[in-house]
Amino acid sequence: MHELSLAGGILQLVEDAARREGFVRVERLTLEAGALSGVDAHALRFAIEAIARSTCLQSAELVIEEPPGQAWCMACSQTVTIHSRLDDCPLCHGHQLQATGGTELRVLDLVVHDD
Repeated sequence: MHELSLAGGILQLVEDAARREGFVRVERLTLEAGALSGVDAHALRFAIEAIARSTCLQSAELVIEEPPGQAWCMACSQTVTIHSRLDDCPLCHGHQLQATGGTELRVLDLVVHDD
C-alpha cells in the first residue's frame, strides 16, 4: 500500500510547516487526489488517521477532494472526462488520450491553531 508512504510524506510536510510557521495543531487538512493520480482516497485517509496520533494532525478534520480525470483526445481534438488512464474517448472512442487533469496529489488548504 503506497498510500502509507504518501501519508508519511504528507505528515512530514505538515510538521515541517508547523515548525517553520509556529503552529501546534491542525484543525482541517484539505487534500486533492485526482482520479488519475493512482491514489486510493479511502486508503490514504485510513493511513493518515493511523499515523496522526500524537502529531499536530491528531484531531484534524481530513477532507480529500477527488476531481475527475481530464484528457485531450488527439483524434477528435476535444477535452474529455475519463475515469481511468485506460479509458477510450467517450466522444469518438479513440485511444490517443493525453491526461491533462486529475493527476495531482496535493495539499490544498491547511487550517491551523497556534495554541
